[in-house]
Amino acid sequence: MTPVLVFDIETIPDVAGLRRLHDHPDAMSDAEVAEHAFSARREKTGSDFLPHYLQRVAAISCVLRRTHRDGSAVFHVGSLGTPQDGEATLIQKFYELIARYSPQLVSWNGGGFDLPVLHYRGLVNGVTAPRYWEMGEGRDEDSRDFKWNNYISRYHMRHLDLMDLLAMYQPRASAPLDDLAKLCGFPGKMGMDGSKVWQAFQAGQLDEIRAYCETDVVNTYLMYCRFQLMRGGMSPREFDMEMELVQESLAELPGEQWMEYLQAFRLQRLTPEAEDFED
Repeated sequence: MTPVLVFDIETIPDVAGLRRLHDHPDAMSDAEVAEHAFSARREKTGSDFLPHYLQRVAAISCVLRRTHRDGSAVFHVGSLGTPQDGEATLIQKFYELIARYSPQLVSWNGGGFDLPVLHYRGLVNGVTAPRYWEMGEGRDEDSRDFKWNNYISRYHMRHLDLMDLLAMYQPRASAPLDDLAKLCGFPGKMGMDGSKVWQAFQAGQLDEIRAYCETDVVNTYLMYCRFQLMRGGMSPREFDMEMELVQESLAELPGEQWMEYLQAFRLQRLTPEAEDFED
């Protein structure tokens, strides 16, 4: 089984970058610099949402689902690095995971947000990621495979943006992860949402941000499994076994968010009884 790496990021305004670009006086606080940027963005676009390159990565959370050498299933969820690590370290660790496992990447809106942010911020921070950027220019057979299926091309499957694919690449048809996860019987978002991350960061709640990001990435993995069930990549029995693995793995983790998450885990009936249309 090819390892599956599901990822999600949480971001905050790049205050240092905003100071550099706009020459804000030192007397302005970080909150004031950010609010100035939000206000200018609202005036220009009607939204507070800053450009991707001005989104500083505060947390990267991943689910790594792989098979151990002894054949046992491994489900691991966590945030990269430590709360004390800087942005460059977090991004570098993400690309190192890709280099180590050459996984199937899975995201929800990763093509529209997470990956462009990681591209820009990796560039700003001097990160290296040759495996991720492989597009088949090498001479070895493994490299040539990336010409036809790589992480960069939108319609290749080495990175699967579930939101983009399910919407048939039509932004008007996109669905929010929280809503769709709940409709499928999964917990959905826990603790906060993306709009609260900057406020939580200013309050020193980075642990809470990482915990929130971890629950969100589990939601994405569950939706990936549901998608595999729909497309025939998993049988109903395999899906049920995967749901059991996820719940058993989460039950062993420390952290109040997992107790709350498991309590909210209500698995709906997946496959209705087949109707007998024979006379």
